[in-house]
Amino acid sequence: MNPTSSKPMAALWMAGWLSLMLIMPVAGREAMRELNVFQVMEVRSILGLVLLYPMIRRAGGLTAMKTSRLPQHVARNLIHYIAQLGWFLALTLIPIGQVVAIEFTMPIWTAILAVSFLSERMTSWRVAAVVLGLVGVVIIVRPATGEIDWGQLIALGAAIGFGISMVLMKALTRTESALRVLFWMLVVQATAGLLPTLYVWIWPSAHIWVWVIVIALCGTFSHYCLASAMRYADATVVVPMDFLRVPLTATVGWLVYSEGLDTLTVLGAALILFGNLLNLKQPNPVQLRAR
Repeated sequence: MNPTSSKPMAALWMAGWLSLMLIMPVAGREAMRELNVFQVMEVRSILGLVLLYPMIRRAGGLTAMKTSRLPQHVARNLIHYIAQLGWFLALTLIPIGQVVAIEFTMPIWTAILAVSFLSERMTSWRVAAVVLGLVGVVIIVRPATGEIDWGQLIALGAAIGFGISMVLMKALTRTESALRVLFWMLVVQATAGLLPTLYVWIWPSAHIWVWVIVIALCGTFSHYCLASAMRYADATVVVPMDFLRVPLTATVGWLVYSEGLDTLTVLGAALILFGNLLNLKQPNPVQLRAR
């Protein structure tokens, strides 16, 4: 059974997602200075299962992870796996801030698919949140017309894949726990990447192992946070909260890689924040009917 709808709880879980996802691009870029993207993804999935095991055991062991929706889990996680491969690869081709900003075309696909297939309502407040967020992203990135490179194309393809994956996750959380969703994500992706990883395998150096472990921690528990947020609110409520990752990532880029922050970046961040506030402020339809 799904928990009672609660935007504050959804926002709390999304805060966990945001924190972990701010670390992920830095860890990914550092790890891929030495490792192939397939190897990074495979080690992340296997370590993720190890990290997740105490929670699985507390929930009742592998028996509690049984599901009647295995085809849906497989489909969702293969799409997510391909999108994640593209995301990591894009980190090596274009700036971190640009990867994350292009990723935020994802809410367009998520909103369209959620309304079309999950019967979620696209209210005027939600439309405003999405529009303001995307305008803020464009202001921050300021793409040069006609100069899209392979890194940008790969990042855009990853964003579309993430949008599809987000909608499929929301459909799964109607009957599946966040832990079960995460367990099957790791199992499916570890299986999908096994052969490519064996083909390209090299043994990581000690300092690269640190970054790979960080990726596993962030990748595993960020998705637990995201799946939990989805259980408390519609995808069209949860996804716009993630817009905050763009200005926050720009700040991380400034602190770690000396990427500058200018007036337009601050303006874009303000629009993104305002859009999220509008989205969180809208009344719950159930509450309106109860008054």
